[in-house]
Amino acid sequence: MKPVRSLARAMLSGIFVVSGYRNFMNPGRLVPAAKLVTDRVTPLLQSVNPRIPTDTETLIRANAAIQVGAGLMFATGRLTRPAALVLAGTLVPTTLAGHPFWNNDDPMARNNNQVHFLKNLGLMGGLLLAAVDTEGKPGLRWRTGHRIGHSRRSVQRAVRTARREARIATRAAGTARRLPG
Repeated sequence: MKPVRSLARAMLSGIFVVSGYRNFMNPGRLVPAAKLVTDRVTPLLQSVNPRIPTDTETLIRANAAIQVGAGLMFATGRLTRPAALVLAGTLVPTTLAGHPFWNNDDPMARNNNQVHFLKNLGLMGGLLLAAVDTEGKPGLRWRTGHRIGHSRRSVQRAVRTARREARIATRAAGTARRLPG
């Protein structure tokens, strides 16, 4: 199943690497559409840290750089689960800014943006599946529960052994008291 996962990750990450590179190299064409989203995010960013740049072009470049980096990590199988979550996170502002079909009056433009909006939702669904994919290995929750259960059984076994040895020691002490001398 590893070849299928590897191929699927490469296919899924391709759009992020290619469009991330294009957007990083030429962010100016996206500024008008992204401005609506970045104007709403700017106060939040400023409250987190006032040194974070808030101009639209820089935020577009940052999102694009993150998409390229996380896309390459996802495609090469490095930290795939966190990379998938990061890519899904970058898809939210991209989709809201790039495909606001609810704002279109023209039926053709509305339909086109709706298709792209739904396509991005599909990509996000695939990324969320990839983020929880343990590649057939037990997940952290199962391993933790299994380890707790194993530890609990080990402690119970140790308690039974200690009680058994205490009974044996008590009998031996009783026998030793009855012996003359």
